[in-house]
Amino acid sequence: MRQRKYTLTPAHVQTHTTYCLQKHLRLADHGPKCTADTLWTVLCYAGSRIISLAAACAALRDAPSDTAAHDALLATLPPFAQLQQRLNRALQGDLPQALRRRRQPLAIDLTLIPYHGKPHKEHDEIYRSQAKSGTSHFHAYATAYVIRKGQRFTVALTSVRRHDPLPAVLQRLLRVAARAAVRPRYLLLDRGFCSVDVIRYLQQARYGWLMPLVLRGRKASHPKGISGSRTFATYKRSSWGYYTMTNAAKRKASFRVCVKCRNRRGERGQRGRQALVYAFGGCLRPSSYTWVKETYRSRFAIETSYRQMHQARIRTCTRDPLLRLLYVGVALLLRNVWVWLHWQVLACRQRGGRRIDLGRLSFRKMLVWLQHGAEAHLGIHDAITTEHRMYE
Repeated sequence: MRQRKYTLTPAHVQTHTTYCLQKHLRLADHGPKCTADTLWTVLCYAGSRIISLAAACAALRDAPSDTAAHDALLATLPPFAQLQQRLNRALQGDLPQALRRRRQPLAIDLTLIPYHGKPHKEHDEIYRSQAKSGTSHFHAYATAYVIRKGQRFTVALTSVRRHDPLPAVLQRLLRVAARAAVRPRYLLLDRGFCSVDVIRYLQQARYGWLMPLVLRGRKASHPKGISGSRTFATYKRSSWGYYTMTNAAKRKASFRVCVKCRNRRGERGQRGRQALVYAFGGCLRPSSYTWVKETYRSRFAIETSYRQMHQARIRTCTRDPLLRLLYVGVALLLRNVWVWLHWQVLACRQRGGRRIDLGRLSFRKMLVWLQHGAEAHLGIHDAITTEHRMYE
């Protein structure tokens, strides 16, 4: 029996995206021109072109003015905490049931968006970190990301303020994921989470976890010799170890260490041996050094999700954290829609599972489709009034 063939069009993608946004965020109409459908169309257009809301309103013929759209968003958006909850429900709305049946590996990381202005209301809104893009001030967001072939969804999002302790950020993300019945098999964390407080929290919560071990202590060139965790970097053979970390408050955390040594032969400008040092604990029982290395490599998929998020994030210079959270959430939701399309619509059903081909519809192409859908719905300014003729 031959299978029926269907055609996926930009109109289908536009309709599904606006439906997902409105279903969970529930914007109200704000006047005859600023309807919820129009606002979502303009926001998707701005994200697909990586431009500001004002530029999107200026480019679309039947769109409201940028002031009207801005005022409509501020008038219809819920408070910050409620908006964050609705964005998380939107991110979890299309999750496949397979992700809820079994525990899944989760990657957790922070993304820092550079900010050059003053706080909107409270100084705690701005996160401070190592300088990047000419500033040490950022709007920070943490996400939890499922690492499963073909189903790599962002399942939780939370804003991070300046004085938020990292264990509390982890706890918030895992609670949000648990509400969607996504339970962690183990956690893959960035080296920024390598601290006594985070490790003690993970041990108390009995999560399996894996992260790079930050190397501290005296270097080999020091007269007293090498010390601390830097000792592991001198290993020439892969091995297991044990280490106790102490922070400034004299609190301690003990955990296991894996040292995976590899040759850098063939790398440009590199030679000799390199020791990759990982910390792990909880219920995680690695079978080999290679398993640790390859498992942690899978965490870099969350970096890809951030890269794609920036490809669809509306540009803004507003100081309002509410709008900034909305723009980040919409960008992550667009990426989840792209993953869902490949899993639910574009995947080839076959015995033993589904075959995913990301080349059928790239993320950039989906954004172009959203752009075309918005232009077909609201029209574009395709002429400019001048005082002179082009040809005399």
